Amino acid sequence: MAKRNIVWARTADLQFVGVLEYWVKKNKSNNFSKKLLKLVTERTLQITAAPFIYKSTNFKDVRVASLRNFSIYYKITTQQIIVMAFWDNRQDPKKLLRILQNEK
Repeated sequence: MAKRNIVWARTADLQFVGVLEYWVKKNKSNNFSKKLLKLVTERTLQITAAPFIYKSTNFKDVRVASLRNFSIYYKITTQQIIVMAFWDNRQDPKKLLRILQNEK
């Protein structure tokens, strides 16, 4: 089986960048953001290597990989893995529900 490429949906990309920027402003340093970027990179590499190892969700074809206080929601297709949302688990889950229901 060929490795699938990771593609970030616009929503997920904006969420991830927003989280990185938030922590740079909050900590007045980019150290935590660099560590988080490294962790997310490692986790997405794990997802590409074995996309079905993480838990499925109630949404059709959507899986979730947790990463400390964050979760990566992704959908697997025959040719790629689409990251649907990068979620801070401390946020209101109703907002995540709206995001996942609107993604195709």
